[in-house]
Amino acid sequence: MSDLSKNDIERASFAFSIYDFDGSGKIDAYNVGDVLRALNSNPTLATIEKLGGTKKKGEKQLTIDEFLPIYAQCKKDKDQGCYEDFLECLKLYDKAENGLMLSAELTHTLLALGERLEDSEVAEIIKDCMDPEDEDGMIPYASFLKKVMA
Repeated sequence: MSDLSKNDIERASFAFSIYDFDGSGKIDAYNVGDVLRALNSNPTLATIEKLGGTKKKGEKQLTIDEFLPIYAQCKKDKDQGCYEDFLECLKLYDKAENGLMLSAELTHTLLALGERLEDSEVAEIIKDCMDPEDEDGMIPYASFLKKVMA
């Protein structure tokens, strides 16, 4: 935990407390990724599992003392993207370099690349985060990305 500043520990404790639904001082390991993302980390599902998160609810509980080393490790991990990284990737689909890309290409990207999402997950993301298409089927990808990463 020496890798974490006093401020990091306070922020982590606060985020942890939000996911301590019953006030027991423990969180379900299923929620580790959510807590890490609330702390502005962007771990992959594989990283979350490697650090002690679980795929199913109720398998394992973690205390704050068990969570802080996970947070410290995640902060050190360079295998996570930030807004600027993802924006650069989406610019590859911006043929006219005007901040727009085909909505169909974005949907395909979400379904096919990286940690693949299910059709239902993509549909939910599209519904919640995508601006309406213009008459050419284009969407502004920067605002989509901001909403997804919020």
